[in-house]
Amino acid sequence: FRNRRVRQKATPFSLFVTLLLFGLFFEAYMHNFNLVYITLFFTFAVAFSAGPMGMRNIKRVRGYFKGCGRVFAKASSKCTIKVSNISNYTAYAIDIVIEDRVYRVGNIEAQKSKLAHIDITAQKRGNLELRECILESQFPLSTVRFQVPLENSCKIVVYPTPKGKSLEEFLSKQFGVIGDEEDFDGIESYNNSAKASRIHWASIAKGELAIKTFSKTLQSRELEFDLNQIDGDIESRLSQLTLWILECEKEGIAFIVIIDNQRYYSREGIDEILTKLALYR
Repeated sequence: FRNRRVRQKATPFSLFVTLLLFGLFFEAYMHNFNLVYITLFFTFAVAFSAGPMGMRNIKRVRGYFKGCGRVFAKASSKCTIKVSNISNYTAYAIDIVIEDRVYRVGNIEAQKSKLAHIDITAQKRGNLELRECILESQFPLSTVRFQVPLENSCKIVVYPTPKGKSLEEFLSKQFGVIGDEEDFDGIESYNNSAKASRIHWASIAKGELAIKTFSKTLQSRELEFDLNQIDGDIESRLSQLTLWILECEKEGIAFIVIIDNQRYYSREGIDEILTKLALYR
């Protein structure tokens, strides 16, 4: 039972069926029992019919890799695959196999689709193509795995791991006091990285130690990060820069990234900048 799109692979249960047929044939040959002949022919008919039934079940099922959210190295991320049944009958027991992991989709009604969410963890930044992106079904007897590839490739861009010093710690050392004494935006708990000039002395009288925050002032300025000016090896620098970019995005702070004398502005797209870092050589 051949189809260009569908691959067929044996399962451990197919060996059991083969041994059963051989045993029944041997028993029928040795003892000439009618009941054994009937059982032999019935078992053979069922096993034989599983092929075309399984082929019919999956040959008109289509899978489409829809992409992922932001994928960072060494962090769990979710990707989406759309599985569509374009036939006029229900497709049964459909699975997705990616990177040797099986994700259950289940039955898909005629002319219907399902979205499946898969978990991936990339070990390093850069371009990644997931291995063995296929749809699979062992319907109806689990004697054969019927497999069809997805309609498109499972390619993603993996961003560097966001890791390093916080943006606040970097700014406190880079610029000292941020803002004037009168224009701070609020107070927060003291941390060891803050300079003494940021201490909110009025809070000490209340028995608390707090520091002034200047988020409004931060949001009004465009920060500048130069990849070559960050300490560490290239991977730690890319990770540090990724962390600062995400923190700026969260706080709504505009910034410029300098990579080998090329300037990239946050207003032109943060994902584009992260992609530059992911593919940096």
